[in-house]
Amino acid sequence: MTTILPGQHTISRKDISENALKVLYRLNKSGYESYLVGGSVRDLLLGKKPKDFDITTNATPEQVRKLFRNCRLVGRRFRLAHVMFSQEIIEVATFRGHHEKLADSNQNASKKTQNGILLRDNIFGSIEEDAQRRDFTINSLYYGVRDLKLRDYVDGLRDLQQGVIRLIGDPETRYREDPVRMLRAIRFSAKLGMTISDTTARPIPCLASLLHDIPPARLFEESLKLLLAGYGHLTYLKLCKYQLFKPLFPLISRYFIPNYSTLMERTLVQALKNIDHLFQNGMRVNSAFLFAAMLWHPLLEHTNKLSKINHLGYYDAFALAINNVLDEQCRSLAIPKRITTLMREIWQLQLRLTRRQGRRAHKLMEHPKFRAAYDFLVLRAEVEGNQEMLHLTEWWGEFQLAAPARQTTMLNSLRKDSARYR
Repeated sequence: MTTILPGQHTISRKDISENALKVLYRLNKSGYESYLVGGSVRDLLLGKKPKDFDITTNATPEQVRKLFRNCRLVGRRFRLAHVMFSQEIIEVATFRGHHEKLADSNQNASKKTQNGILLRDNIFGSIEEDAQRRDFTINSLYYGVRDLKLRDYVDGLRDLQQGVIRLIGDPETRYREDPVRMLRAIRFSAKLGMTISDTTARPIPCLASLLHDIPPARLFEESLKLLLAGYGHLTYLKLCKYQLFKPLFPLISRYFIPNYSTLMERTLVQALKNIDHLFQNGMRVNSAFLFAAMLWHPLLEHTNKLSKINHLGYYDAFALAINNVLDEQCRSLAIPKRITTLMREIWQLQLRLTRRQGRRAHKLMEHPKFRAAYDFLVLRAEVEGNQEMLHLTEWWGEFQLAAPARQTTMLNSLRKDSARYR
């Protein structure tokens, strides 16, 4: 272990959440060891503001609950204590031990699948064992408020300073325990601008198919962290490089090979870039908009296929294709209904935006999802460069802002144009 004294590191208690400090102090006062750990320590050392503060301790979850009335225990796979404050949740985990030592005698504490994936991991141990059980070295740094020292058991500080993402232990074994670690390696690399070490990166393409064994609900949550946190485009490139994009979006991967040459990929890339820009400028990002953009061209491909095979009208084929595309995508990512409902509306409005005559234009503007649909139309026009679509986008852009008299003129002009070509 390497111990870094207070004057030799940059962490200050003034940068730590008051609620996290309360939890740390109470645990220490009650005779337990407790440390700030994980992403918060990493971000503080990098001069970034942590999003949340996680704590690890030798107190069991039940002992933590006895200390805090505002505490609830969560999780079956990893038993955790959540200490609830009005605007913040402080997550408290007990030091993890090596599951092998009790795996055979206590199936309630530790359990694996035949493929090696950990289904249950509630074997408790020492801080030294806990450091070895964490995923990456840069997330295995411990800060104590009792002595203000930083504890490093796996050369995490060195990797942090050198900008290296390195898995603790044998990479293949660790990935088999939890395949989501492959996605986390990609996410940290993109988010922190770091390089994945060769030994950590090498097994990923061969083990990418293990993601099929992860519950779709968990993969959905991971996809939000990967694509909607301000570095989605870079993350996408890395997912493709390490062959992790296909297990998440098999429907998209079926239609193209990443090479920037297709409308599908250009739409996907531009949507990611636009969302990155919004996030980095403190604006709200919409997961439904991103998923609608990503699946738009598979939807069109499937619509054309159904129209030809089943001899359906385009609108009927389009409606049926929406159901099929969403059903298939949700097998790999369990996208919640509240999001798929919005995706449906964005897609359906794309067809309606072309029909503006009479009162239709005013009714469309009253639709609660009109703005999202219009933004998607702008994205399509930007990517496709189609003159007719560019004109349609400009028309709607002007119509939204025009005074009533100008709107009437614009609608009358549409009627004249329509009569001219009858």
